[in-house]
Amino acid sequence: MRMLNPPHPGAFVKTEVIEPHGLTVAAAAKVLGVSRPALSMLLNGRSDLSGTMALRIEKAFGVRMETLMRMQSSYDIARTRRREGEVNVERYRPTGDVGASRSEAGGKD
Repeated sequence: MRMLNPPHPGAFVKTEVIEPHGLTVAAAAKVLGVSRPALSMLLNGRSDLSGTMALRIEKAFGVRMETLMRMQSSYDIARTRRREGEVNVERYRPTGDVGASRSEAGGKD
């Protein structure tokens, strides 16, 4: 079942990982080996969670990388679904003339 408005993974990391450890953004960035601005942008939802950052969080704090990446994926899907009306693509329907389709695509007959 898909979530209509999942939280950004940075909000989760901020409230469930960084704050409970009593860390400042600067201190957490140092633990993770990243810059303070990079971590701040993630925690405030202004940048996406990368696989590398998820792995760093797993290694430092024990939160599974897979869990964090699923959160990012759910967030991305919901964000894209909200813009679904902006994407105008019609459903492909095969015509039955397979040879013509191959020729148009540059295939050999």
